[in-house]
Amino acid sequence: MTIEVTNSSGQLVPAAEITSLLGFAMKEMKLNPDCDLNVGFIDDQYMTELHIKWMDEPGSTDVLSFPMDMPEHEGEVVTLGDIMISPTFAAAQAITAGHSAEHEIFILATHGLLHIIGYDHAEPAEEKIMFELQESIVERWKKTQ
Repeated sequence: MTIEVTNSSGQLVPAAEITSLLGFAMKEMKLNPDCDLNVGFIDDQYMTELHIKWMDEPGSTDVLSFPMDMPEHEGEVVTLGDIMISPTFAAAQAITAGHSAEHEIFILATHGLLHIIGYDHAEPAEEKIMFELQESIVERWKKTQ
């Protein structure tokens, strides 16, 4: 499994924990452990540029996912894609949510992976499923630490 984490945000980020969490999440979602996944921590200015370019929405956001290949069958090795996270946006969001910035980053990384493999939250029922799953994955992973 190759989970590559890069940080150009200028902020301290839990890179080793993100690698561990996403490896755990990939196993939970029955993805081949040899799949490739990239996670980039970026500054708010770059996140704003990506948000405008790819989502046609103004301002920054917390996380963006860029899927590449979707496994056609369980166990297939593919390049899953890229997850981009703004730690600055995540820190502000964590205050509102009432938990740590680190926990918010864990949720966002898991959220990004779920988007890559086809989960969405456009409809209330989808949102409930996706948000419960991402929280569950993070909580189960924390118990292994």
